[in-house]
Amino acid sequence: MITSTSNSQVRQAAALAKKARERKKTGLFLAEGRKMCEEAPESWLEKVYMTERYLEEHGEPKKGVPCEIVTEEVMRAMADTQTPQGVLALVRQPEWDLSDVWKGENPHIILLETLQDPGNLGTILRAGEGAGITGVIMNRETADVFNPKVIRSTMGSIYRVPFVYTDCLEDAAREAKARGIRLYAAHLKGERSYDQEDYRSGCGFLIGNEARGLTEAAASLADCYIKIPMLGQVESLNAAVAASVLMYETARQRRN
Repeated sequence: MITSTSNSQVRQAAALAKKARERKKTGLFLAEGRKMCEEAPESWLEKVYMTERYLEEHGEPKKGVPCEIVTEEVMRAMADTQTPQGVLALVRQPEWDLSDVWKGENPHIILLETLQDPGNLGTILRAGEGAGITGVIMNRETADVFNPKVIRSTMGSIYRVPFVYTDCLEDAAREAKARGIRLYAAHLKGERSYDQEDYRSGCGFLIGNEARGLTEAAASLADCYIKIPMLGQVESLNAAVAASVLMYETARQRRN
């Protein structure tokens, strides 16, 4: 049992929670809570830490996964949340590439430019899985997908939705188009409502920064500008909400 908060394993977990540099160096990320630990693919799990109380209530993790018991104090020192559930895991970061993002006969992708809010990024992955997207492409300025807040927001979708960071969003967009994927951007210049377009073939949606939206360069990558009509005095939607509206319209059309 680990009883000291100065233990090297405790310090490593705390660093993974707080520092993107540590996550990049080790190739690991922190997953907290029963759901996130139980849904993690066994081959991704490096090690699981749990309190005695959690062990008594829920039993040991998957067979073959190294497990360490820690005190409640140590768990609080390792965790990113204020009130940890008593279990967390060190998880190996997956390695996807673009071929994973647009796999299949009918790709449905999201391209993110400089999205900064971890909650928005996690929500897009979670809603995206529900809407059947095949993957997410992000520029390097987008938030770290392995940030604990993103991980929690995905509610397990981090394990199932392929995602890729790219040095050049323009190159990725060109390759998508070469594969027959039509790109759309919700834009002030959009003349047609988003639900007037046909998304049943390969498609992708460009989503920009929360405060500034898409840059002109990124918006120019779209084959078509669309708009999401607004009532009242609302000028625009939260980035994750806008992405969800577009993804679920695609899912609706394909379902019907």
